[in-house]
Amino acid sequence: MAAAAVVAPQAEASESWYLALLGFAEHFRTSSPPKIRLCVHCLQAVFQFKPPQRIEARTHLQLGSVLYHHTKNSELARQHLEKAVSGGRGIPQFEDVKFEAASLLSELYCLEQNSVDAAKPLLRKAIQISQQTPYWHCRLLFQLAQLHTLEKDLVSACDLLGVGAEYARVVGSEYTRALFLLSKGMLLLMERKLQEVHPLLTLCGQIVENWQGNPIQKESLRVFFLVLQVTHYLDAGQVKSVKPCLKQLQQCIQTISTLHDDEILPSNPADLFHWLPKEHMCVLVYLVTVMHSMQAGYLEKAQKYTDKALMQLEKLKMLDSSPILSSFQVILLEHIIMCRLVTGHKATALHEVKMISQVCQLCQQSPRLFSNHAAQLHTLLGLYCISVNCMDNAEAQFTTALRLTTHQELWTFIVTNLASVYIREGNRHQELYSLLERINPDHNFPVSSHCLRAAAFYIRGLFSFFQGRYNEAKRFLRETLKMSNAEDLNRLTACSLVLLGHIFYVLGNHRESNNMVVPAMQLASKIPDMSVQLWSSALLRDLNKACGNTIDAHEAAQMHQNFSQQLLQDHIEACSLPEHNLTTWTDGSPPVQFQAQNGPTTSLASLL
Repeated sequence: MAAAAVVAPQAEASESWYLALLGFAEHFRTSSPPKIRLCVHCLQAVFQFKPPQRIEARTHLQLGSVLYHHTKNSELARQHLEKAVSGGRGIPQFEDVKFEAASLLSELYCLEQNSVDAAKPLLRKAIQISQQTPYWHCRLLFQLAQLHTLEKDLVSACDLLGVGAEYARVVGSEYTRALFLLSKGMLLLMERKLQEVHPLLTLCGQIVENWQGNPIQKESLRVFFLVLQVTHYLDAGQVKSVKPCLKQLQQCIQTISTLHDDEILPSNPADLFHWLPKEHMCVLVYLVTVMHSMQAGYLEKAQKYTDKALMQLEKLKMLDSSPILSSFQVILLEHIIMCRLVTGHKATALHEVKMISQVCQLCQQSPRLFSNHAAQLHTLLGLYCISVNCMDNAEAQFTTALRLTTHQELWTFIVTNLASVYIREGNRHQELYSLLERINPDHNFPVSSHCLRAAAFYIRGLFSFFQGRYNEAKRFLRETLKMSNAEDLNRLTACSLVLLGHIFYVLGNHRESNNMVVPAMQLASKIPDMSVQLWSSALLRDLNKACGNTIDAHEAAQMHQNFSQQLLQDHIEACSLPEHNLTTWTDGSPPVQFQAQNGPTTSLASLL
């Protein structure tokens, strides 16, 4: 009895020392600026008091977390987290420490030490013993699924998400069940397993509509669901068909922005998840709107939404280091670069290419960012090379991009543009025939994208035109027009119209040529597409000359001169930039330093 009386005050004293040191550590961690060294000293001092096993394990977790998040000493962080995992195993009712340490340690293995093989068994073990703890069981399943996704093992990731959805259903969490199923739907879309996607999305839509809970959580589920639907349509190149879904998505994000965060915690611990913060969702909706505007050829609208999204991103990145923000930024820049090249702003496009390489290099939280976007970066440089008539460099960039990508839609896009390079070079028939066979829109087209298939018909028409097979060219171009009109693909429509106008002009059918060129010019002005406007104005000038319309011919000639001057000035400015030397980069990371070039070295003949 006396011995017990002595032990109790000792335990209380130990607890009071621990709480005091913990308080000091938290004070130093949250100071402005944080005093991490002092925070670590306070936590390390806990071990001097020979604390009980549960306090020792928790302190190892706290030290590991602080060292991982606030220092570069990943090795010491790893040691403390491993001690937290092993120390917490023998303690009953100590789930938070055991599972949080396992979660954090597996993250450290992957990001800091690039050891996925060490992370996977750690997570699997934690998943096995966490079934009585719904929050951690679901969180660890999500984490392991994400790890398999990063390894491109989407089958294993989908299996885990399916297990998570069933577990969430059993523990009565329809909200988290929907999150698992929507995440699985996203991966199935990435795998192009469309027959599995449709019933899954239908089920998700029913769950989302029927779930009655926190309004922000419900609307965030709806945003997730609609984003998947919109991207599914855009991947399929169905720009017109997607409009109702996109409108719903935009209305949904407006609704979320008016809702206040509810501080009441869900009664079911399995519901303690959040897909994305409201601010991130807002940027994501801007992003898919830019993607839609880009495909549809509404380039001024794409520019407007890109500016809004980038402005919001800059504000968020000052407070939030989430790697997803850098991914959003890179994808937005990729789309706006394509806009710049179409609208005749090549110099600005080059600056933004450099920005992408800088974002990829500076984003230490996501080391895979560059490797995930390297193919797109080389593709953009290939498009830039075409715009400044550097065909050899364009071929090198596209060839590099093909080597780096496994994405079928991107592969098809690259091959289509590489075919246009070979057509313009005029002496690459063998390579060209080989490419055209691989993207034959009449049979065995490699992807289901309506937009890319229409573009493949256009490339066939362009090749037939250069070969002088005008009837064949007209057949291909009419197919492009039919497909592009069906889905409001305005830029393809404009390109097809002006090429058809050119064919009719060559054949001497001036009236039919005029019927093609005038709407092409109007559509190109609306986009605005500088190259098509240049081409259309030259045709209008020649047509009006041939028809004896002197005033109209003079007006068209003046327009052509204005477009030529704008494009020539932009061409000279772009080729004079140090970043122009990126056109020769085909291996490894982008060069950090750029050497200035002594004026343009490319032919301007294609612009005049």
